[in-house]
Amino acid sequence: MSKKLEQLVTTAQAMVAPGRGILAIDESMGTIKKRFDAVGIENTEDNRLDYRSMMLTADGLGEHISGAILFDETIRQKMPDGTRLVDAMNDAGILPGIKVDKGAKDMAGFDGEKITEGLDGLRERLAEYVELGAKFCKWRAVITIGDDIPSRSCIDSNAHALARYAALCQEAGLVPIVEPEVLMNGTHDLDTSFDVTEATLKSLFQQLYEQNVMLEGTVLKASMVISGDQADNRASTQEVAEATVDCLLNSVPAAVAGVVFLSGGQGDVEATEHLNAMNQLGELPWPLSFSYGRALQEGCLKEWAADPKANRASAQKILLHRARMNGLAAQGEWGSDLEG
Repeated sequence: MSKKLEQLVTTAQAMVAPGRGILAIDESMGTIKKRFDAVGIENTEDNRLDYRSMMLTADGLGEHISGAILFDETIRQKMPDGTRLVDAMNDAGILPGIKVDKGAKDMAGFDGEKITEGLDGLRERLAEYVELGAKFCKWRAVITIGDDIPSRSCIDSNAHALARYAALCQEAGLVPIVEPEVLMNGTHDLDTSFDVTEATLKSLFQQLYEQNVMLEGTVLKASMVISGDQADNRASTQEVAEATVDCLLNSVPAAVAGVVFLSGGQGDVEATEHLNAMNQLGELPWPLSFSYGRALQEGCLKEWAADPKANRASAQKILLHRARMNGLAAQGEWGSDLEG
């Protein structure tokens, strides 16, 4: 194995080290505006830097956070004292990552379905991100469950794009996070979520194989097999855990470095509870950890927004608590009594 490939494996393993997961702070300009609008904060570059640097400089964050996925603006930013955010992350033992897709767009000819764009010029952008200090990347595909969807064309087209992105990442020496998110929006039941997730993952790994992507240097960011958010009689925590693990065992090769879950609209404690239940099911071929955005940030954001200067330390404390809770859940050691 070449030195570059060895480094990919080392980085991927560090991303899913025991008790550690990934903080997703890669919100697009539109998404961060919605988050800020909800808490009464103006969406300016200074406010975005203040908020994200507050999280990344929380003392001890690296104990349970192995890496953070950044937005293009963030990886270039410096704090008021001139320190690059990337350098502060490295000092804290947190790997810098970068979102590189250009967003999910309407898929021509397939009403209600999305295809993620961003492959044009990606090789050159990856080279720049390496220079800026990135160690891994993320690309998100969106699969929607609805009447007669998802189509096979939507699943396969997104899987193909994910695989081409992953191959380019590894060529550049970056670990790809492949994220085929099956949305939980809708009235579908657990069985439907299982079937769609399984079909999506099987298509993804077939495409990764065809594009010569090294799985040992790849991390899967998966959605949980979960009832639709508007479903009647939603599945229990244990049912979600068992269905998700069964689906992964059916679809994900053992060679993959690890699986990190997205929260996908779940509540912060709900996402922790589900992850913990999965890790209590016994030995698995890969570590199961987390790559949460809102489920790590929500309480922290509200606290910070109430008074960004005065509440900086208290907001960091909330983030550190959620990071610790999920770190324990990634080892099956979380309990609701710890949430007090």
